[in-house]
Amino acid sequence: MSDFRVGDDCFLLDGRPVRLLSGALHYFRVHEGHWGHRLAMLRAMGLNCVETYVPWNLHEPEPGRFRDVAALGRFLDAAREAGLWAIVRPGPYICAEWENGGLPAWLTAEAGARVRTGDERYLRRVADWFGRLAEEVVPRQICRGGPVLMVQVENEYGSYGSDAGYLRRLAGLLRDVGVAVPLFTSDGPEDHMLSGGTLPGVLATVNFGSHARESFEALRRYRPDGPLMCMEFWCGWFDHWGGGHAVREPGEAAAVLREILECGASVNLYMAHGGTSFAGWAGANRGGALHDGPLEPDVTSYDYDAPVDEVGRPTPKFWAFREVLAGYADGPLPEPPPAPPVLGAAAGTEWAGWASLADVMEVLGGPEVRAPVPPSFEELGVERGLVRYALDVPGPRRPYPLSVRGLRDLAVVSVDGVRAGVLTGEDAVLEVPVAGHARVELWVESLGRVNYGPRLGEAKGITGGVLHERQYLHGVRARGLRLEALDACGAVREVASGGVPGDGAPGLYRGTVVVRGAGDARLELPGWTRGFVWVGGFCLGRYWSAGPQSALYVPGPVLREGRNDVWLLELEGADPAAPGPLLRPW
Repeated sequence: MSDFRVGDDCFLLDGRPVRLLSGALHYFRVHEGHWGHRLAMLRAMGLNCVETYVPWNLHEPEPGRFRDVAALGRFLDAAREAGLWAIVRPGPYICAEWENGGLPAWLTAEAGARVRTGDERYLRRVADWFGRLAEEVVPRQICRGGPVLMVQVENEYGSYGSDAGYLRRLAGLLRDVGVAVPLFTSDGPEDHMLSGGTLPGVLATVNFGSHARESFEALRRYRPDGPLMCMEFWCGWFDHWGGGHAVREPGEAAAVLREILECGASVNLYMAHGGTSFAGWAGANRGGALHDGPLEPDVTSYDYDAPVDEVGRPTPKFWAFREVLAGYADGPLPEPPPAPPVLGAAAGTEWAGWASLADVMEVLGGPEVRAPVPPSFEELGVERGLVRYALDVPGPRRPYPLSVRGLRDLAVVSVDGVRAGVLTGEDAVLEVPVAGHARVELWVESLGRVNYGPRLGEAKGITGGVLHERQYLHGVRARGLRLEALDACGAVREVASGGVPGDGAPGLYRGTVVVRGAGDARLELPGWTRGFVWVGGFCLGRYWSAGPQSALYVPGPVLREGRNDVWLLELEGADPAAPGPLLRPW
C-alpha cells in the first residue's frame, strides 16, 4: 500500500517528491493481445505512468446493459505488471476523437442539451455508470496496492460549459463510489477555459502543444499553488477523411517536452501510442473557429504521429523523447521489447458470395418504421451504421429539385431504382430534378458523431425532412442497419450467398484469405470506394478512397494460420476491376 498526495508544489508518494512522466495509451484502441508490448514500449521511452480514457458508449450500449467493463481492470493490471502507475480519465465525456465523445447515443438522445450539466436525470445515468466503473477502478487504487494514482473529473469542461455545480456533483459521485486518490481537471490554458473548467479543492492541470511556460503561467493565475502538470502534451495530431496527414517534427516536439520538464512540471504525452479506432468508433469534428462548421469525420487510424506508431514501432520521435526523458529517470532505461510478429507473406482475397444492400437490410436490419417524417438514427436504435429511408414523390407533376434538410451525414440516393447521386449535409440538393410519380430511397450513413464543441450529441440521419421544391414529402418508411449486426460470421454467410457481380455494385462481399505466418498486417483496398471491412469477424473499421488513410491495420492476434474470413460492406460501388482486399506484411 502506498500514499499518493498532491503537495504544495509537487506530487508526493509516501511523503517523497515524485514527478509523473506519463503517456496516453487507450486500451480500447489496442488489441488486448498487444497491451503488454505497448506498455513495455512506454517504459522503454522513459515513462513511469500510463493514462487512459474510458469510453462510456463502448461499455453501456443500452441503458443498464454493460459490456466488458472488466477490460479496464485487465488493462490496469497489465500496467501494474509492466511497472507503470496509471491515471484514469472516466469522463463521463472524454472527447478523444471518439464517437460522441464517449457519451452513449441513447443518452444524448434522451438528455439533449442537458448532458454535461447538473440535470438530475442525466446525473442519475452518470451515477449508475460510475457505480459499475468503480468495480474496476476502486480496488486498483494505489492506496489499495494498485497502480491508479489519480482520476479525472469530466474532461476539458471549460471548453464546453460553465456549470460549476455539475463539476462538484461529479466529484462527489466519484467519492461516493469509493475513489479515494486525488481528483483533477484538465483544460486549455485560456482564461475562459480555466475559469469554467476548474474546481476549488481539485487539482487543475492544463493541455497544450507548445508555449509551455506561458501555459503554466496562465494556470498559476488561477492556481498559485500545487503541482504543475501538462495533462495533454499534444506531441502529434489526428487526421480527417479528405484532409492531409498531420506530422510534427520530432526535434521540435522534443524541445517542447524538455521545456515542460525544465519548468519542474509533470507531463502526459498525448498520445504516447495512438492505436486504431476499430469497428467504426472514430468520431468527428465540426470545422470553423467555433467548431460549428462543416463535418470533418476522423479517419480509422489513430496513429496521431505518436512516438510509438500505430503498429507499435518506435519512431524518430520515440528516440528523441527517450533522450530527453532519460535525464529524469531513476536509472538506466530498458531497451524496447521485441516487435510482435509480422505477417509472413502477402495474400489476396477470394470472393465466395455477395448480397445487395437491400438483401442485407432485409436479413440483418431492424424493423421497418412508418412515420410522417424521417425518424433519426437514435429513434431507430442505430448508433453506428446506416438507415434506408424510402418515400414517394406524388404525381403526376413536373420535375422539381429534391433536397434534404438536416442531413447527417451522407446519403446515396436512388430514384425508381436508379442511382441519382450522393448528398451531404453541405451539398444536399440532387443535381437532376425529380418528377412524380417516383419512388426515392436515401441510404444515409453516419460518418462519426461529433466529439468536441457545441454540437456534441447532435442526432444522426435525416433530422429535418425531404423537400420536393418547397413541399415536404411525408409518409416515410425507414429501416436501420446497426454495424454490429454484421459481426456474426454465421449471419454474414447466410445473407451473402449469391454470386459476386462483375460491376463492383454496392453490397456485402464475402470471401477468404489464406494466411501463412500470422502477424501484424495491412489491408489494402485499391479500387474500393467507402465502407467497412471485417477479418475473422473483427471489424477493422471504415475505409474510404477520400484518403489520407490508404490501408487498414490488422492486428496479428486477429489472424490465424490458414483460411480467414473476410467480408466487406461497400456502400457506394467499386471499380469493376478492383481486386479483393490485399493482405500485406506491415
